[in-house]
Amino acid sequence: MYDFDLIVVGGGPGGYEAALHAAKLGLKTALVEKDFVGGTCLNRGCIPTKALLHASSVYEEAKNGASVGVSAQPSYDLSAIYAYKQQVVEKLRSGVEGLLKSAKVTVLCGLGVLEAPHTVRVGDATYTAQSILLATGSVPARPPIPGLDLEGVLTSDELLSGVAPFKSIVIIGGGVIGMEFATFFNDLGVDVTVVEGLDRILPLLDKELGQNLSMIMKKRGVKLFTGAMVQSVTKTETGLSVNFTSKGAPASAEAEVVLCAIGRRPYTDGLFGESVALDMDGRRIKVNERFETSMEGVYAIGDVSAKIQLAHVATAQGLYAVNEIAKKPNGVDLSIVPSCVYTRPEIASVGMTEQEAKDAGIPCKVGKVTMFSNGRTVILNGDRGFMKVLAHAETRKILGVQLMCQNASDMIGAWGEAIANGLTPEDMCKAMRPHPTFEEAMTDALRDLSAKLG
Repeated sequence: MYDFDLIVVGGGPGGYEAALHAAKLGLKTALVEKDFVGGTCLNRGCIPTKALLHASSVYEEAKNGASVGVSAQPSYDLSAIYAYKQQVVEKLRSGVEGLLKSAKVTVLCGLGVLEAPHTVRVGDATYTAQSILLATGSVPARPPIPGLDLEGVLTSDELLSGVAPFKSIVIIGGGVIGMEFATFFNDLGVDVTVVEGLDRILPLLDKELGQNLSMIMKKRGVKLFTGAMVQSVTKTETGLSVNFTSKGAPASAEAEVVLCAIGRRPYTDGLFGESVALDMDGRRIKVNERFETSMEGVYAIGDVSAKIQLAHVATAQGLYAVNEIAKKPNGVDLSIVPSCVYTRPEIASVGMTEQEAKDAGIPCKVGKVTMFSNGRTVILNGDRGFMKVLAHAETRKILGVQLMCQNASDMIGAWGEAIANGLTPEDMCKAMRPHPTFEEAMTDALRDLSAKLG
């Protein structure tokens, strides 16, 4: 007889959503969390970052209010901005705690250690379960670059916990985390430099998205170095120097603070007991299509096992794994993953890029519209942006969508549905889109695509 039907180790979005779903299905469920429920996303990632970005965007809009006839002399208090961020985090965390309590999920506080099949130790207590779901997430990666341990070199976790005001920052890494922080600090008037090792910022997204954002950020005064490999970080009289090679030549950038934002690694520290050795794929826990690990009854989802480290991916995988455990049907297509970047303007994409389709030998056509003539964009003095939609040249089915405009993150879900259901441009044009909205521009992109498909 087991203590629980399911023990979930890790209280992030993947873990707590899985626990709530399991409880709803009638499984006696426990959730183990060593810090706060909500995990990285709620406490040290998605939510606090977006709260900071909201605050900086309010300040940015106030500074530029004269262009619409509203004059102001705004100022900001960094400690108050961080206090607002913490209010948001605590409010949402309290909501999650309430949901777990209402669902009668047992919350076990402490480090969860997988000791054996069906067995988890939390502190001095040992608990058993028919099934165990590992959802311990990830932590910021620190590569072996000399100087990354110097005072003033921070990870995103440390930066989000609160910092004293500073006037300059070098961000190592031009991916999603790096560019969102670049937007935040640039809004506040901080001198920002971004150093990216690959040939463009946002290297995992459609090439045109990174190119367009580069032009916007440079126009705002952000200094960007791509194809730049960091060699070391050293102390200077005024702060820190990031030393790198750019186009084969040595270069450097100085600042008071350095942010290391080059990615995250699966978090398995202390997760396994002495006799436990799961099959691993590098640092990730290896799982099959049902999210089962090499140990009987043990599953793993989210950043600790997935190549795509996103909160909504972890949630979808957690729900999927619980359905497998409870022998319930699954309907979600886990291969269609939306991605969002909360820069200004926002960026969102789902499905294939044009390059990915070409690399896979898939014949395709692309429809595109720029946002210059979009009424809502003009009203808001929006930055340059565009919408792209990709379809199979023969079946006409939509394969991918890339958006770069205000509120892109709120529109991308519908395009994931279109891809999942095999819809064509003609199918998507059957519904009217309201005016004036950002979304109505997609009708023009779809019509352009339909014309190119012939």
